[in-house]
Amino acid sequence: MSDSRIFVGLKSAKKKSKAAEVPTGPQCQWHGCEKVGTHRAPVGAGGEGLFLMFCLDHIKEYNKGYNFSPDLSDPVVARYQRDAISGARPSFGKPIVEATELPMPFTVRSGSAKSLNARKSAAERLMQKREAQARKLKVLEAKAFETLGLPHDATPDQINRRYKERIKLHHPDSNAGNRASEAELQATIEAHKILKLNGFCG
Repeated sequence: MSDSRIFVGLKSAKKKSKAAEVPTGPQCQWHGCEKVGTHRAPVGAGGEGLFLMFCLDHIKEYNKGYNFSPDLSDPVVARYQRDAISGARPSFGKPIVEATELPMPFTVRSGSAKSLNARKSAAERLMQKREAQARKLKVLEAKAFETLGLPHDATPDQINRRYKERIKLHHPDSNAGNRASEAELQATIEAHKILKLNGFCG
């Protein structure tokens, strides 16, 4: 008796191999390429937040010649960057728009003080530093300004200029060994040293 009837209803345990998944998405933006663009490529300076889409082969080519600034990129890559910035080549993402003015403190979340201070110009920071120094002037610092005959808000240039003038004026070669002049010279040197150590001049 044949046992073929027993196995009639059984199915093969082998699973059918799934068809290779075909990647989907936008077409590769490399000129002449018809593959799917599955990899994002940053545009760079002037196009922050935007990116181009390339296939695996062309993302490698793009990355080889890429620099954040199009002026420093490989000529071919730079062309793609400039086209994306000007809008001649479609790009994805959302451009990052930087504020042209500083936001008022009450319009931003706490913790932004560091970023606001970073935007202040060097002149503003120097002015704030000098105001703080004027409020907290120590006895020796005040005396140093008096010795040089300068106001407490004198600039570094004014301090250095006055120092050089007094050095020439009270130098022994100019005063034939005058003791009083030597004392003035020493006081001038000490005053300038104190102001320099405390950041009033360079």
